[in-house]
Amino acid sequence: MNTMGIISLAIIIANVFFSYKGFTNSSFYEKYKFEVEKILLYRQYIRLISSGFLHVNWMHLIFNMIALYFFSGNVEFFLGNISYLLIYFASLVGGNLLSLFIHRHHGDYSSVGASGAVNGIIFATIALAPTMNIGILFLPIGMPAWLFGLAYVLISIYGIRSRRNNIGHEAHLGGALIGMVIALIIRPDSLIANPLPILLIALPAAGFIYFIVTRPNVLLIDNQYYNHHKYYNIDHKYNDEKVNEQKEIDAILEKIHKRGMGSLTHKEKNKLKEYSKSK
Repeated sequence: MNTMGIISLAIIIANVFFSYKGFTNSSFYEKYKFEVEKILLYRQYIRLISSGFLHVNWMHLIFNMIALYFFSGNVEFFLGNISYLLIYFASLVGGNLLSLFIHRHHGDYSSVGASGAVNGIIFATIALAPTMNIGILFLPIGMPAWLFGLAYVLISIYGIRSRRNNIGHEAHLGGALIGMVIALIIRPDSLIANPLPILLIALPAAGFIYFIVTRPNVLLIDNQYYNHHKYYNIDHKYNDEKVNEQKEIDAILEKIHKRGMGSLTHKEKNKLKEYSKSK
């Protein structure tokens, strides 16, 4: 069933609207994209959601929205609007949180796209009907949904581990797993009816995520495709900025001591005022 409901239509319209705004307004794009430094250091948590409504280009947007269109009908019809929204946004945020964890030392790492949320919807569909046939784009053949899901999980794991490109495999895998889990919580009868194909998909994904959380050193590799990101400890950078800020304040106070308050520039007065408020 590919009949699109009102909720999925509204989400597609929102994606098109905000993506177009990002295409035409670089400052808007920069303000709301996923970026590790801005989230961890400056606590701009809105980026965990807003980045899912931005895309790199029209092709990126169209591909995601086509996938969302074809898989939304089943989820919205069988689970309802509230569950659909829960799966979509939980997959979006969950996928970005996994990406944030894996790239927590890559301050300049950034990404955009609805892929995590879309994969949540796709894998929720697979959880509901793991034996259905999924067509392969541009090919006259299809494959069982569970086999497609397993292949996708293994490809994502390989992509995360090898780091041979800048595709957000982490967000894809995290979103897919969350979408499947929520769908099964809502409809546990699907797991009871098809335990083996669902476990074949879920166990490798869950096992890999557990492994990288408990042994993050397995991802400390580099290669010619993936050696351009900054590496730093976020706490150290925060402390460095605090030290630099204190040096600026000390210089302003020394200037007041020597020349009086009237010697301060407008910028220095504002800096002192902001510092006083923070204390």
